[in-house]
This record gives sequence, structure tokens and C-alpha cells, in this order.
Amino acid sequence: MAMMKIKKGDTVQVIAGADNGKQGKVLEVDQKNGKVKVEGVKIVKKHSKPSAGNPNGGIIEKEGFIDASNVMLVVKGKATRVGFREEGGKKVRFAKATGDKID
Repeated sequence: MAMMKIKKGDTVQVIAGADNGKQGKVLEVDQKNGKVKVEGVKIVKKHSKPSAGNPNGGIIEKEGFIDASNVMLVVKGKATRVGFREEGGKKVRFAKATGDKID
């Protein structure tokens, strides 16, 4: 898979699926499968047995992975596409909507 345009810590907006319109911070990126885990999006329930760490067991709610194509980076409160350009010999990301450098 090609390099992903979304990184851990970015603020993104969901543009497709059941959580369409929600915004959150990227918690984890799976480059191999092209998926991201976003804070507060795609909440899944996991049933766990009692263990030393969780003596009662029960149902745990946590975020699941969604496809990276279903999210857009948010820059200055606006969802935008991401481009790459060279500045001073380094490859940097920029917001296509505003032209601002991201990192």
C-alpha cells in the first residue's frame, strides 16, 4: 500500500459510514491494511473473561478500525484533502483547501 496521508494525532472527520460527520483524534494507524482508529468513532463491544487485570470481566466498549478512505484531515475547522510538496529538501504535507503546511 502507498504511504498514508493520515498520521497518529491528526484530527479527522468521518465522511462515510454510520459515524458520518463525527470528528476525532487519530489514536492508531494500521498502514499495512490502510485503516485508522479514531477517538469516539465505531465503538465496538468486546466481551472479556475475568482475569487478573479485570477481575469482574464483562463487556468493554472501545474504538474499532475504519478505512482511511472514509476520513478527511481537519485543518482550521475545515475538512480538506492532503497533498505533498518539497520545502527545503524535505517532503511536507499541506492542506489542499488552504495551501497551509500541516507539519
